[in-house]
Amino acid sequence: MHFTQEDILKYGVKLIIIFLVIPIHEFAHAWAATKLGDNTPEYQGRLTLNPIAHIDPIGAICIFFTGFGWGKPVQVNPLKFKKYRKGMALTAAAGPIMNVIIGFIGIIFYKMIYALSLTHDSEALVWLCTIMWYFTIINVGLAAFNLLPVPPLDGSKILGYFLPPKWEKLIYDYQLYISLGFLLLLVTGALDRPLGAVQNGMFWILDKMTFWVDLIIKAILN
Repeated sequence: MHFTQEDILKYGVKLIIIFLVIPIHEFAHAWAATKLGDNTPEYQGRLTLNPIAHIDPIGAICIFFTGFGWGKPVQVNPLKFKKYRKGMALTAAAGPIMNVIIGFIGIIFYKMIYALSLTHDSEALVWLCTIMWYFTIINVGLAAFNLLPVPPLDGSKILGYFLPPKWEKLIYDYQLYISLGFLLLLVTGALDRPLGAVQNGMFWILDKMTFWVDLIIKAILN
């Protein structure tokens, strides 16, 4: 198999995602749970940015080969939340929100480096621009992926807040079968197109939210 330099950069960025961004994502879950009154993540050593505490082997492999994946789920005790369903939903939302924040910062740097690459004939800037592009789009993709309402992803816990308790219990009872079916769809590539569409849509939103960066760059270059 022949790898281009761009392929090497792309897989290198995925390693950065696995060893840096996934730990931040999972830390956000642990931090939110702790702030909401549950210190279970702290007792289990999850209130840390150490990658070893957060990396799930299967999820990491999926990220490396598909661009979508997950970390080791942060365990919480919902009985320690004042309102357990709301606490579960907020804790679950913390991870994808962190990915969106990182993606937001990433697109700002991407735009700045891209502008520099247009005014400076530098191959290093071109490759750095490519790295920031992959870094941003994969982060946005992880946010979109984790918001899917499928167990054990974060979206299922957020959805549970809005569902009647009996429906929430039904999903919980069958989560193993749902998860296995979802994993099969993921590894066969059946979800690539819909996930890609959501990923591109979220990137478009971040692009519009950072319009002010374009204005600043335009003012400086002119």
